[in-house]
Amino acid sequence: MAIGQVGLGIMGGAFAKHLLAAEFGVLGFDPDRRARAAHRARGGALAASGMAVARASNVIITSLPSVKACESAFFGKEGIAAGARKGLIVIEASTMPLDVKHDIRARCAERGVTVLDCPISGTGAQAAAKDISVYASGDAAAVKRCQAVFKGFARSMHYCGEYGNGSKLKFIANLLVTIHNVSAAEAMVMGLKSGLDLNLLYKVIKDGAGTSRMFEVRGPMMIRGDYRAATMKVDVYQKDIDIIGAFAAQLNIPVPLFEASKAYYSSALSQGFAKADTAAVCAVLEQMAGNPRKRIRRS
Repeated sequence: MAIGQVGLGIMGGAFAKHLLAAEFGVLGFDPDRRARAAHRARGGALAASGMAVARASNVIITSLPSVKACESAFFGKEGIAAGARKGLIVIEASTMPLDVKHDIRARCAERGVTVLDCPISGTGAQAAAKDISVYASGDAAAVKRCQAVFKGFARSMHYCGEYGNGSKLKFIANLLVTIHNVSAAEAMVMGLKSGLDLNLLYKVIKDGAGTSRMFEVRGPMMIRGDYRAATMKVDVYQKDIDIIGAFAAQLNIPVPLFEASKAYYSSALSQGFAKADTAAVCAVLEQMAGNPRKRIRRS
């Protein structure tokens, strides 16, 4: 099966790496020169545009950082739609507002292209370790045809039913991630200020009832106080926070813990951590606690 990958950043690059290891041919495109070079170094083939990827592929995975990037990748002059053939399946793995996802699906359907809504649960570090889950929604037959592809780059895949359900579940998952990341930072700062060895704290809490996946994944960064090796950048994650907030407002539901957590991501942005990992909310809390660590590294 010819697999295309449009978007070769932290997540898309990891997908391509695992698919290459699973002996798929992966034709990739990204406007960023460094992302293209990394894909080539892993043994992947490069295309000059999304249009060229579509012309040569049966299945394309898209992993894109913004609504603007989605519009360009799909419907730009040399986008996927311009080169798409009838029968093409697109696994759309980005986190985007539901209206954007539905718009992509409708406009691609006019060209005989099936788009699946397949957001990812997991950080960039988890994607690199193939420790992610796919929330697949949309045409059941198309999802079934892509089973081997999902297995090639993810730990698991859940079929979630009608198109858009994957995104709804992703919004809920990210709501929890937003909260749990801040709670992990709170725990680390409490341990730091109380004089505990943070490695001991991590070992003990990870083995008990108070752990979370965010504590386990981002705890080591918080222990080091070094957030430069970003697996989800603070500025990029702001897009996800905005999407969750808008979704909750549309449903008219209270999300008090989510609302309380948002301020710490905003503070991380204003304090120079835009390109750092979201674990940098720990640095924000450390500053509020009087900087128990004298040096906090920024991106």
